[in-house]
Amino acid sequence: MIKLQLQKGKDKRVVEGHPWVYDNEIDKVHGSYDNGDIVDIYDWKDKFIGRGYINDNSKIRVRILTRKQEEINREFFKKRINDAWEYRKRLVDTASCRVVFGEADFIPGLIVDKFEDYLSIQTLSLGIEKYKDMIVEILDEILNPKGIYERNDVQIRELEGMEQKKGFLKGPFDTKVEITENEVKMLVDIENGQKTGYFLDQRENRAALKPLVSNARVLDTFTHTGGFALHAAHYGARDVIAVDISDHAAEYVAANAALNGLQGKVHVVLANVFDILKEYQQKGEKFDVVILDPPAFCKSKSALKGAYRGYKEINLRAMKIINPGGFLISCSCSHYMYPEIFQKMLLEAAKDAKKTLRIIESRVQAKDHPIVSAYNESLYLKCVIMQVL
Repeated sequence: MIKLQLQKGKDKRVVEGHPWVYDNEIDKVHGSYDNGDIVDIYDWKDKFIGRGYINDNSKIRVRILTRKQEEINREFFKKRINDAWEYRKRLVDTASCRVVFGEADFIPGLIVDKFEDYLSIQTLSLGIEKYKDMIVEILDEILNPKGIYERNDVQIRELEGMEQKKGFLKGPFDTKVEITENEVKMLVDIENGQKTGYFLDQRENRAALKPLVSNARVLDTFTHTGGFALHAAHYGARDVIAVDISDHAAEYVAANAALNGLQGKVHVVLANVFDILKEYQQKGEKFDVVILDPPAFCKSKSALKGAYRGYKEINLRAMKIINPGGFLISCSCSHYMYPEIFQKMLLEAAKDAKKTLRIIESRVQAKDHPIVSAYNESLYLKCVIMQVL
């Protein structure tokens, strides 16, 4: 086994449980390897820390699979995947859910989402890509899906030295799949939808709309395929405007509204959210509930300052168009927008908007996207529900 020894003073984070070893933390390498091989990690005192796969193409040089000196083989991956599946069966509705959440399920680089009888998977690191065929076989054994589709059309694979691609791993099948989330029917485009096809991580936050939207006028921004919009309409909103800049998203919002018999309540607006919020404010439009669920504004620490301004702008404008006593549901899926920074931004936006916020609850991602200690990156989604006074 190839042995990597970490530098003195740079091994603490990894020793304490973080699953990534960065390129600038390695002191010595004993032996030769190919990218994607399994290697052993030792601290500066030459004590074993863990075992994982290595890739010189990535700043994350090693992704740790285990803290034991155990063989990484079919039995290893089957146990990991089975453990992940048993966790979901205990805690969530498994008709549609995330089955494997990468490092948070101790299989770095692997994402598996289940949409009814079909699986959508991503292998995002070279190390896990080498085991892809084996993993597909194991998923087939444990879950027995009707089809499996890979959504490896993501740029991160290029950073790992791999090509982007997508296609059937078990199939073919119709990649437009109908799921049910909190009694709401949704069409998921596994082939062309964002990420793996649909954002399952907001499932519990969408259900939290129920007591807020009865007979309300609702604005759902960055709606994607209408998850929040459809839930608001289903839970009794009298009128819902769903805004997105994507034609594909708008098409699916309309289809999902029709699927639920809610086409009379849900109205799709194709627009840039920053522009439409400004326009609504200038026109004096008012809403009882506004939902902000933007894509990640910052994917690195260096982008945080600009992202902060963007989050503050949309939240400030949203607060100004909410009727007194109405509600704002504000989300961020940017890991580097830490909860305390997000809260600070909301309070600053409220001050500038001359509004008072009553914080009802602060939520995170759904339970099938677990948050694990020592791996801060596993906490990425923030969802704050507020009354605006």
